[in-house]
Amino acid sequence: MGSYKNLTNQEGIEKLKELVKSAGMCMFATKLDQYPLSARPMSTQEVDDDGNLWFFSQASSEKNAEIEADDRVQLFYGNTSSSEYLSVAGRAMVLKDKEKAKELWTRWVKTWFTEGVDDPELTIIKVEPEDVYYWDTKNNRMVSLLKIMTGAILGKTMDDGVEGTINI
Repeated sequence: MGSYKNLTNQEGIEKLKELVKSAGMCMFATKLDQYPLSARPMSTQEVDDDGNLWFFSQASSEKNAEIEADDRVQLFYGNTSSSEYLSVAGRAMVLKDKEKAKELWTRWVKTWFTEGVDDPELTIIKVEPEDVYYWDTKNNRMVSLLKIMTGAILGKTMDDGVEGTINI
């Protein structure tokens, strides 16, 4: 078994930023009190210095309506090539903020919002994390697999993975 390391404050925010950047995309789940969850892939635009996660979203989307009805969300990130995983539960809010949109804007976003930051469908979702848990092997998949196989042969643990909570 790997070790546990709970992270707080700046160290936690830096790990959150690292894992989100590494994964790039998440499954963004709403309607947490219903089965099945309502989830869709979303690209995180930024993790700010306070640990908040930022996304672009269409004003008329089901996701926005679901957040307006219940602001609880859960985000699932996974980078299988390096065996890094992250679960973020928090509160979301839908914003119309042209200045923040300018700050987060990339040329790729224009694919969905053709009128740029003035697009009437452009909204921003801010997620404030409340409960964050991470798994990080610290090695790529091949090294991790070799350590597991060697550990099985030798009968001892060689997993140097780390997992724990991130408290911001």
